[in-house]
Amino acid sequence: MSSRPARRGLRVTLVSRIFLPEPSAASFRLAALVRALADDGARVDVLTTSPGPGVEQVQDAPTDALPARVRRAPVLRDATGYVRGYLPYLSFDVPLLWRLLRTRRPDVVLVEPPPTTGAVVRAVCTVRRLPYVYYAADVWSDASAATGAPALVVYLLRAVERFALRGAAAVLSVNDGVSARVRELGARQVTTVGNGVDTGIFHRTGRARSAPAGAPGASAEAPGGAAGASAEALGGAAGASAEALDVPAGPFLLYAGTASEWQGAEIFARAMPRVLREVPGARLVYLGQGSSWPALRALAAELPAGAVQLRDPVDAATSAIWQRAARAAVVSLKPGIGYDFAMPTKIFAALGCGTPVLFAGPGPAGQLVREENLGQATDYDVEDVAAAMITALRTAPAEAERDRLAAWTEEHRSLAAVGRRGAEAVAGAARPD
Repeated sequence: MSSRPARRGLRVTLVSRIFLPEPSAASFRLAALVRALADDGARVDVLTTSPGPGVEQVQDAPTDALPARVRRAPVLRDATGYVRGYLPYLSFDVPLLWRLLRTRRPDVVLVEPPPTTGAVVRAVCTVRRLPYVYYAADVWSDASAATGAPALVVYLLRAVERFALRGAAAVLSVNDGVSARVRELGARQVTTVGNGVDTGIFHRTGRARSAPAGAPGASAEAPGGAAGASAEALGGAAGASAEALDVPAGPFLLYAGTASEWQGAEIFARAMPRVLREVPGARLVYLGQGSSWPALRALAAELPAGAVQLRDPVDAATSAIWQRAARAAVVSLKPGIGYDFAMPTKIFAALGCGTPVLFAGPGPAGQLVREENLGQATDYDVEDVAAAMITALRTAPAEAERDRLAAWTEEHRSLAAVGRRGAEAVAGAARPD
C-alpha cells in the first residue's frame, strides 16, 4: 500500500449506485474515504443516484458534513427501494457512460460494485486514459454462484468482474479473504483496507459528538446516515428518544441493516418460538430492508403479535439509539453461500454503541467474537441460536462491559482508519502530473 498522502489539488471522481444518505455499509465506507481524501486537500466529485423513497434529500453543493460535490440521477429500484437487480443496475450503468464522459477530467476514478459498473468505468477510463480504483467489498460472481444463479449468469458475471478487476490500477478490499480471491481473478495491485464503523455516530452516549483525532471529519451492509455529520444533520435523530422511536420497553434483540440471501437472518425469527417459551415478552426487531423481508414477514405472522417486528431503514444516528437500547445485536452469515470469509459491519456498529453481539454462522467473524469476548458466537443452527438468544435476553450488560466494547471498537474498528488506508491507495493510483 502506498504511504503517500493525497496530493493537494488531486481530483477524484467517485462512482457508486449507492451513497449517503442511503443506509448501507457502502455509504459509510465511501463517505469515510471521501473525508480522508478531502482532509489531504483532494477534490472529490461523486456520481450516484437520487435517494430512494423515504430517504431525506441532500444538497448537491459541498457542505461541512460532506466535503464533496454530489451529482445525482434517477434510477430504477426494486420493490424494497434498493438499487438491486439487472434492470436497476442497467438504469445506473447506461447513463453513467455519458455522465462519466462529460465530467471534468479527474486524476483518478474510484468505483463501487456491481461489476457491471466497474466494466463501464474501465471502458470510459480506457477512452479517456485515466486510472481507476475498484472497491471490492465482496466477490459478486462467487456470491451469485453460491445463491444458485443459472450457470450462464454466473459465467457472464465472472467475465465482467474479471474485466473490471484486471483493468484497475488498484483494488481496495475489505478483508484478506476477498483480497486473495480478487488476485485469483486478475487484480494486480490489491490493498486490504478492512472495514469498520463511524465511531463518531456509533458510540456509547446518546449525544452527537465529534469523531476522534484523525477521523475523517467530525462526527454508517450498517444503517444509514452521513458519515462525519452531526446527529442533527443525520435525519434529526439527535434529539430523539427511545420512547419517541417506539423502541420496545422490555428486553429485545436487534438485527440492524440489510437482510438478504447470504445473511440468512431468518434463523433468529425461527428461533423465537423456543425463546418465547423461556422469556415471555421477548422481542426481536429487524431494522432495515432486503430480499429476506417477505420471509421474515411470514415468520412474524406465525408468532404472537409484536414478538418479531420489522421496521423501515433509518439513518445512522437513529440506528445508534436502537443499538444502545438492545440487549444484544444479532448478526448472521449463512454457511455455504460464498460469504464464509465475510466480516459484517453490523458487528462493529453494535459494539461501538457498547452492545454485545450474538453472531451465528461460519468464518472469521465468529472467531473474532470469541477471541475478543465481544458477545456470543454459535453455529448456524436454530437450537444453538435460540439458546444464545435466551442468554442474551436474560443478561443485561454492565456499564463497565459496555464501555469496554465501545473502547475496543474505537481502537480496532474505527472507519476513520479504513478511510485513511483507502485514501492512500487511491492517491497512489492517480495519474502522474
